[in-house]
Amino acid sequence: MTIAGWARSLAMVLAFACAGVAARAQDAKGVVTDPAILEKNRKENAECYGCHSEAGYKNPPRADMDMVKLRALLHDPAKFDGSNHVGMNCKICHGQPYETYPHPAGLKQNLSPCSECHATKSLRVEKQFEDSVHAKNLKDAFTCQTCHDPHVYKVAQKIGDPRVIVAQDNQMCIDCHNSDLRYSKFSAQLSTQKVRPDLDTLHKWLPNARLHWQAARCIDCHTPVSKVKSLQTSHEILAKDKAEKNCVACHSQQSQLAARLYRYAATNAAADLGFTNPSYLGSAYVIGATRNPWLDWGIIGAFAATILGLFVHGAIRVVAAGLRGRRAS
Repeated sequence: MTIAGWARSLAMVLAFACAGVAARAQDAKGVVTDPAILEKNRKENAECYGCHSEAGYKNPPRADMDMVKLRALLHDPAKFDGSNHVGMNCKICHGQPYETYPHPAGLKQNLSPCSECHATKSLRVEKQFEDSVHAKNLKDAFTCQTCHDPHVYKVAQKIGDPRVIVAQDNQMCIDCHNSDLRYSKFSAQLSTQKVRPDLDTLHKWLPNARLHWQAARCIDCHTPVSKVKSLQTSHEILAKDKAEKNCVACHSQQSQLAARLYRYAATNAAADLGFTNPSYLGSAYVIGATRNPWLDWGIIGAFAATILGLFVHGAIRVVAAGLRGRRAS
């Protein structure tokens, strides 16, 4: 075996060893829980935030810093502590060379890939992504970080509230598809450059399109439904001509939203009253999906009683008019 081969083998052994230590320091959801590690990470991350935060930018610890470059590299500690990576050390992804300043050139291109920690998920996501419209057009330019900012992103399971999930996930799409500047950067890498299409024009077939964007995610229509209910939303982004346009897919008792956007929502107490999709009730009213059989029968009964009342009323008037005619004659 060559020296390079031995080095790779040693690196793999160390990686598995570190993974074992990290696993013991995390809970079932991957959140760091060991108090000693949390305190160590907090102190070391504070050193990073000494520059890479609004406070650090306003009061830089050094006089020789490139403030223009730093402006684009600021992060909010509070948002990071609310993300998936809460409790983690910045250097887990960014590496030890960041301890020195000025930072060595090219470090940003040497960030640890997401697959180092998310190996199982990456195997599943990679196949989905390869079939997506993004990969087919921009595979080399697209990475996990293109959509998922590791400093702020939080998975739907940890958020729970569908309204917050929608706002977060749709913003990832809008950041490119509603920005001429960012869209043009990706378009420039195509053999034939494209002009960003207007979102309102593309969705003019959809009634109250912007209202839909507030209540459902782009990916709820632009990804295929997983055949395995336990799997999360697919990363296979579909082209506009393959996106879901059948309203009944969501507006029915078998609504796809129940297995997608609302799969992590807590069951509403109103389930006891017979609602078909009770988890919707706290945040949205989806016509045809937010159903209650008792209300359905009640409305049908009220309608039937109204028709019957009109019929009886008309019959009484006809009979009364006949009686008055007889008396008059």
